[in-house]
Amino acid sequence: MDKNEGLFYRFLLWRSKNVQEKHFVLFLSFLVGICTAVAAIMLKQLIHFIQRMFIQNMDIGANYMFLIYPIVGILLAGLFVKYIVRDDISHGVTKILYAISQRKSRIKPHNMWSSLAASSVTIGFGGSVGAEAPIVLTGAAIGSNLGRAFRMEQKTLMLLVGCGAAGAIAGIFKAPIAGLVFVIEVLMLDLTMTSVMPLLISSVTAATVSYIFTGTDAMFKFSQTEIFEIGRIPYVLLLGVFCGLVSLYFTRVMNKVEGLYRKLGTFWRKFLLGGVMLSILIFLFPPLYGEGYDTIESLLNGQYSHLMDLSLFYGIKDSYWGILVFLLLILLTKVFASSATNGGGGCGGIFAPSLFLGCIAGFIFAHTSNYFEITRYLSEKNFALLGMAGVMAGVMHAPLTGVFLIAELTGGYDLFLPLMIVSISSYLTIIMFEPHSIYSMRLAQKGELLTHHKDKAVLTLLNVDGIIEKEFVTVHPDMMLGDMVKVIAQSGRNAFPVTDKDGILLGIVLLDNIRNIMFRPELYNRFKVSKFMVSAPGRIVLNTPMEKVMQVFDDTKAWNLPVVDEEGHYIGFMSKSKIFNSYREVLVDHFSGD
Repeated sequence: MDKNEGLFYRFLLWRSKNVQEKHFVLFLSFLVGICTAVAAIMLKQLIHFIQRMFIQNMDIGANYMFLIYPIVGILLAGLFVKYIVRDDISHGVTKILYAISQRKSRIKPHNMWSSLAASSVTIGFGGSVGAEAPIVLTGAAIGSNLGRAFRMEQKTLMLLVGCGAAGAIAGIFKAPIAGLVFVIEVLMLDLTMTSVMPLLISSVTAATVSYIFTGTDAMFKFSQTEIFEIGRIPYVLLLGVFCGLVSLYFTRVMNKVEGLYRKLGTFWRKFLLGGVMLSILIFLFPPLYGEGYDTIESLLNGQYSHLMDLSLFYGIKDSYWGILVFLLLILLTKVFASSATNGGGGCGGIFAPSLFLGCIAGFIFAHTSNYFEITRYLSEKNFALLGMAGVMAGVMHAPLTGVFLIAELTGGYDLFLPLMIVSISSYLTIIMFEPHSIYSMRLAQKGELLTHHKDKAVLTLLNVDGIIEKEFVTVHPDMMLGDMVKVIAQSGRNAFPVTDKDGILLGIVLLDNIRNIMFRPELYNRFKVSKFMVSAPGRIVLNTPMEKVMQVFDDTKAWNLPVVDEEGHYIGFMSKSKIFNSYREVLVDHFSGD
């Protein structure tokens, strides 16, 4: 142990004696808030620096550099991940959910910086994704590794992961309330009196640091020039339904396109397809370049004719229907551009694409309605803002996050009521078709998702390897009753798995089933195990989600069931009593309030 390690351990000892755990957690949440805000500011500055270098000298009209820049970005990011990071850093929020439910809230140290580097290059060169998911993963990794450095228990580690995520959202958007709500809705952490204060401290600290270094202005400049009238509520409800359907389209298509990329196998195949798809789409529709925040700000301020300046559609920019068709095509192709960016090797999230699509969806809805006499006079600016909340609520299954984030991003607090209406109606629309968000659906399919349903959450957190009991003695079908009695005498169990020479489970021998013959020596050489073994009432295949395991126990009414692998090889036994004991331990460790 070197001198620095000795000092650190002495500090840990001093802290344990002099500082209460709950007070130290508050201090750590403050540190997490500062670190995540600094990381968010660095990421934004890097992205803007790269973009200014390449896009500021572009001329009006079709620009062929759009065919080159995005390819360079995803190539550099992909090579960085492949040869330097050597780990999957995509789908940041999904990785956090997986870490919480399956990795005891432990996130690898490289995630504190690798996502920053890869996403800044990806987005700076034009990748059609957002910086928010990478910074959320970065923040969560900061919280996780800071907690591990100070030897925090798993329950506190989970809270610090949430603090990192909350601080990241608050820092990059200057939206402290949205950061807190995001952790509750998307990461699905339950609030208690001991958890709400650290989350608030991280959020407020991160937002304050961002205010100090980037100013107190809202992220998007929005001035409400048209008062929202109560008579517009039916249109807001319809907009919510429309946003829910757009969210469904985005979610379904992204899953299918990403599935296509996964099937391609090699990095270079993915890069070629992703690079070609992305560059062509950005060349045709320049607003797809980067995060798209310039397009959002333009639509929120009622200035949209210049959106076609760098495109082939420049000649029809003054047409009423021209801008509508142009934006509708962008609405349909954005999901392909985002999927191509990540699938081709880039790194980014879907926060920005959700805001981008929502703004365009809201504008299209109002712009189309205003053409007809009966539905005229909808504010295109207001509906563009409402659409942002609607699509975000639908894609993320997070209506409260949509409401508070858009209000804090734009300063549009006067539209709080319609923001809530559009978010709720969008959310209710999409859950009719998709029960899980784009972040959680893959984990939900594998039974690895932590939810607010406490019973299901505890089952998800159970360590399956610790529940499987492997001390059962195996027997073989050709074994005689006399040999079986000797095995029974040396075992403390009343069930014995029967396997063949390859370890395949054939059945089980229950002590109760042979009690009437096991004390009759004259039968020891007459009966083989194959004669009195029985089939197991059910089998549990290794890696089956715990929720389904409990369903098998309920269906079979058994207290012990054998565990096999996918080929049928015997692994061990699971017992209800062992599961119940582990359930109580997890419940106390993770969900007990102080």
